[in-house]
Amino acid sequence: MHTIKITALIGLFVGVLLTACGAPAGQQAPDAQDVPDAQVMSVYKSPTCGCCSDWVGYVEQRGFTVAVEDVEDIAAIKAEHKIPAAMQSCHTALIDGYVIEGHVPVEDIERLLAERPDVIGIAVPGMPIGSPGMEVAGTAPQPFDVVAFDAAGNTEVFASYHR
Repeated sequence: MHTIKITALIGLFVGVLLTACGAPAGQQAPDAQDVPDAQVMSVYKSPTCGCCSDWVGYVEQRGFTVAVEDVEDIAAIKAEHKIPAAMQSCHTALIDGYVIEGHVPVEDIERLLAERPDVIGIAVPGMPIGSPGMEVAGTAPQPFDVVAFDAAGNTEVFASYHR
């Protein structure tokens, strides 16, 4: 008898929670399978990197579903996806056939996915202060570029942030 009451209460609680979070009553909240591929991102990072975790939170807050995989050998991921040494940063993300390297702003990821240029991906080389996930209170942001790179090793500035 207690099992029925507890099950009913749990069901009621889940229904209220889903309604409060925007899902119509009687429907489940969407999971990663319900999100378009262009919004699902895989991120490879070091298990100890706090700024990578901050960047993941930043992209999640802006609507992306993120699957994080902590890896010990991030260099192998970068080599596998042909990221030039000069473009590398602390984490690598994959989304809809593109590589996103480092602390790239969401608007540039969205533009990449909308325009679909013939490139491997885009990168914010290094870890510039002020880029998403690299905000440091009391420190002025550094200027940085988002750089597109292709399979031939060509690079081109995709966006500039010079504050």
